[in-house]
Amino acid sequence: MTRFLGAILLVLVGLARADAGGEKAGVFDYYVMSLSWSPSWCALTGDARGEDQCDPRHDYGFTLHGLWPQFEHGWPSFCPTIERAPSRQMTRDMADIMGSDGLAWHQWDKHGRCTGLSADGYYSAARAAYGKVTRPDILRRMTKAMALPAKVVEAAFLAENPDLKADMVTVTCERGYFQEVRICLTKDLEPRLCGPDAARDCRQHKTMNVLNCLPKLSQPKAKAA
Repeated sequence: MTRFLGAILLVLVGLARADAGGEKAGVFDYYVMSLSWSPSWCALTGDARGEDQCDPRHDYGFTLHGLWPQFEHGWPSFCPTIERAPSRQMTRDMADIMGSDGLAWHQWDKHGRCTGLSADGYYSAARAAYGKVTRPDILRRMTKAMALPAKVVEAAFLAENPDLKADMVTVTCERGYFQEVRICLTKDLEPRLCGPDAARDCRQHKTMNVLNCLPKLSQPKAKAA
């Protein structure tokens, strides 16, 4: 009886998970590639957790947060798929550009399933997208914290990537810190206009237009939860 109830519980959890997302795998309009500024993530989250990504030996700048399937309005997540989950080796192999194998697994679980690709195919597409965009080195060369409007970061990306236009790029912030650069791509990984749901950036929030951009931000570490 205990095993039977456990099996029923697993089915119910699966159904609830499908209701939370559950769109059909492979059905989407375009990609959003999210590039995370690692120093900000470490200052706001990673340092308090003792994440290996934040160890100075890595010296990460922009890491790949994820490659996200997107609709013109809204986005799919946690799609049912017949594809096998990635192996541990697959996720470990993505840590060089994503910062951790844990993030690589989460991105597959939430977003990769919805591409209709295999896990290996999804990671290959994500790596290809990451390699197509030149990440400006100017932020890594800063020697002290600076307050910058989001449009300066955006301009740096546009200068390094002539195929990108302003309405293909979004810069996001969190708690006053520069957080991510998000770039909209076709299914063939070519630049394209962002849909209205993806075009949410710092410039839309008057209180979030100052960015601290340093290889290590000078902010007290948050207490661990």
